[in-house]
Amino acid sequence: MAVTGLILILFLIIHVTVNACIWAVVFIPGDNGEVFNKASHWLGQTLVPRILEIGLFAFFIIHIVQGYVLEVQNRKRRGVGYAVSMGSRGSAWYRKSMGLLGTLILLFLVVHIADFWIPSRFGGLTDVSYEDTPGKTYHNLYGRMMEVLRIPWIVVLYIIGCISLAWHLIHGFQSSFRTLGVANKRYLTLLNGTGWVFSIVVALLFAMMPVSVFLGWIR
Repeated sequence: MAVTGLILILFLIIHVTVNACIWAVVFIPGDNGEVFNKASHWLGQTLVPRILEIGLFAFFIIHIVQGYVLEVQNRKRRGVGYAVSMGSRGSAWYRKSMGLLGTLILLFLVVHIADFWIPSRFGGLTDVSYEDTPGKTYHNLYGRMMEVLRIPWIVVLYIIGCISLAWHLIHGFQSSFRTLGVANKRYLTLLNGTGWVFSIVVALLFAMMPVSVFLGWIR
């Protein structure tokens, strides 16, 4: 869980960086999604990222399956609950709700793959070309985002997924390092702080994309 979790955290850094290119339309006159489409093309069509993509799916599956296995094992170890609930006094609620948070993220992931990854890999997207790369075409993922992220229930699902991701990361970030042996008190304090900042910033950036499109801040 720790190793796959850290690898998925690296993926989130790359993914949120590429997705942030959507805001180029705000700062570059006449961009119309060009920067985002080219960044997405690099991530989806270049050889090395495509090879890594195969491993990424494997890590997702391993992380999800093992997460559910651990959840079941933890529940079996305590067949009878406490007579008096401790609430969050024993452990923060999000630490005890990793299974639920992971399930919400999984539901979001299924919809996200259906909306973008499948059309990108198996057809269903229009192509665009740009003057500085004559003869080369790109999938118009920007146009797809403008279409999909104007649907209210999808935007709500994405926001729920991003909130769940933030809480999932707040525990998972520092827990992964602790599992791998980082036990020094000074380092743990630094990891906890870094984990909180990373989790909130990444989740907020992801959430701002559907919100910006839905509210018309990005056109």
